[in-house]
Amino acid sequence: MRKIVILDEEGLGGEELGFDALLAFGKVERHKNTRPEQRVERIKGCEIVLTNKVEITAEIMDACPEMRYIGVLSTRYNVVDVSAAKKRGIVVANIPAYSTYAVVQHSLALLLEICNHVHLHNQAVKAGRWENSPIYCFWEKPLTELAGKTLGIYGLGRIGQGLARAGQALGMRAISYTRTSKKLPDIEEVGLRELLERSDVFSICCPLTECTQGSIAKEQLFWMKKGAILLNCASGKIVVEEDVLSALEQGQISYYLADVMAQEPPQKGNRLLRHERAIVTPHLAWAPLETRRRLAETAVSNVRAYLEGREQNRV
Repeated sequence: MRKIVILDEEGLGGEELGFDALLAFGKVERHKNTRPEQRVERIKGCEIVLTNKVEITAEIMDACPEMRYIGVLSTRYNVVDVSAAKKRGIVVANIPAYSTYAVVQHSLALLLEICNHVHLHNQAVKAGRWENSPIYCFWEKPLTELAGKTLGIYGLGRIGQGLARAGQALGMRAISYTRTSKKLPDIEEVGLRELLERSDVFSICCPLTECTQGSIAKEQLFWMKKGAILLNCASGKIVVEEDVLSALEQGQISYYLADVMAQEPPQKGNRLLRHERAIVTPHLAWAPLETRRRLAETAVSNVRAYLEGREQNRV
């Protein structure tokens, strides 16, 4: 009987997402997590391997010759030595575009939090401030209207386009910098420096590559409008975090809104995390239950396609 192993389900949450559908294809072993020294033992004899964050190297492939398919349970597939897999005829597939709506939604949630301070004002109401107010309303911090402001999108893929549409729905102007021109009628494409100079909100929506790593550093941050907002739900390594902290401390940017860090989990005592104008969430933009079920459904569909001799989401 064909053997299938899932190496690390724990990072996908505790709910049943639909991986039981793999039972139609063979015997399935499911593990919450797998330590590096357990990889060979758990993969050996398996034709199909699903991994989220467990690395599969050339050495693991050589030690597990029965492995013919690696399904990466994310969009990024840097946990697999893809070149080594190709040389050995091992199919590698990923899950593209499953979280577009969720990441756009979370980006807006971060932005609206500092525009409307919903959490702060809810706490004030619960503390009795409204009950004791001498007038019919109050606010603890100034509120910001986004209409008429410029939303700069760095990277115009699915998430970038989705965020542009969301910003436009709020009355914002959307401009972008993208290496591959999309020629969309309602999004002006400009150079990176002009994008930074014109944006009231600058959102990083590009993938992490050799070209984008560290591409938003001290020089680029000081091209930005003074007091602009920097939003990052893409990768913590695209910015230089020490420079972002300096820009916050010097008042060059008003807020850093992020769902990602260069190191995850971050080191204890990270000063950027503790800055009062850094709003950071723990890499959860992709994590709504509906989104994770879509991931699992696509992962099962990828396996089915492989077994039927079809290419689907092969990297």
